[in-house]
Amino acid sequence: MKEKTVTLYRPIGTEELALVKESGFKQWPPRLPEQPFFYPVTNQEYAEQIARDWNAKDSNFGYVTKFFVKASFMDRYKIQTVGGEIHQEWWIPAEDLQELNAQIIGKIELVAEFAG
Repeated sequence: MKEKTVTLYRPIGTEELALVKESGFKQWPPRLPEQPFFYPVTNQEYAEQIARDWNAKDSNFGYVTKFFVKASFMDRYKIQTVGGEIHQEWWIPAEDLQELNAQIIGKIELVAEFAG
């Protein structure tokens, strides 16, 4: 029986993309001390909005990634709505990120990029 997965999107900048590439597109880098949460979002439209409007302006490029995580892991976390209907994300504590990385099915995919 195939494990059920949840599709997650993550808007990132150039530095985070370099770290993801370094991992072979298999995991997310540890959070910095000032980053207590890892924030993947629920849909590509919202991820593109962040990558285009924030990441690309802050670091000249913004990227959208897509990845799949075992549903049994993601069931622990509630989806948070942080604005309009499309603005939904998970707030995963930084200390859970290593475990999330172990639950990724396949590789992290680069699905969109925006120039600032």
